[in-house]
Amino acid sequence: MTQAYTQRFSVEGKRALVTGGSKGIGAVTAEVLAKAGADVAIVGRDQEGLAKTEMAIQAAGRKCLVIEADLATVDGPRQAGEAALEHYGVVDILVNNAGVAPLDNLLEMSVEDWDLTQAVNLRAPFLVAQTVAPKMIEQESGKIINVSSQASVAALDDHAAYCASKGGLNMLTQVMALEWGPHNIQTNAVAPTVILTPMAEKNWGDPTKSEPMLAKIPLGRFGQPVEVADLILFLASPASDLICGETILIDGGYTAL
Repeated sequence: MTQAYTQRFSVEGKRALVTGGSKGIGAVTAEVLAKAGADVAIVGRDQEGLAKTEMAIQAAGRKCLVIEADLATVDGPRQAGEAALEHYGVVDILVNNAGVAPLDNLLEMSVEDWDLTQAVNLRAPFLVAQTVAPKMIEQESGKIINVSSQASVAALDDHAAYCASKGGLNMLTQVMALEWGPHNIQTNAVAPTVILTPMAEKNWGDPTKSEPMLAKIPLGRFGQPVEVADLILFLASPASDLICGETILIDGGYTAL
């Protein structure tokens, strides 16, 4: 007999780890997962933002573990994963959301900005997943959702480092699916268009930059964090158990043109 849809889309009793949980997509995702029944560990450096997300998770009646870590380092992602494992024993749902986007044209981009972007957007998801995956393998179940970008499949001016990091994340997602899928771990990526987060407001707040982008989106608007969080919830739930190794665009039709 088919389960009720409320069970198929539930993450009741699961333990989730969300990086970049202090603001934007990460904060909203953590709250959405909590409201769907998960206890959530959040990772970030902004103490004030982490505290706000913690309160939202607790208001949903779930437990929250706050982990302060610098994901730009090699040790930070590993320490974040280890802290979640020490607290929960296992991470059932990993959301690799943390990201940075220093923008510049190819001729002017610094090596420092390039390396920072690859470290946070690509190396950190690898290291966190590498840390928590063995326990997923041991229990023969797990969900990994990597937050990629529309910019992983469509080039944007001044986004060379960002596009490269997110394109790499798509391929990393596929390799995770290939190697860990036989252990009943579903790894997928979500690839949003511009989502109205603080980082997006900084990068797209100028109408001379935002209006040409909006003109390329058939729906004619940018996204809201909760729209991405709802897709992440679907991928974290039993309803998506046959979906593995996909990069799902949530772009208002941008890539349909």
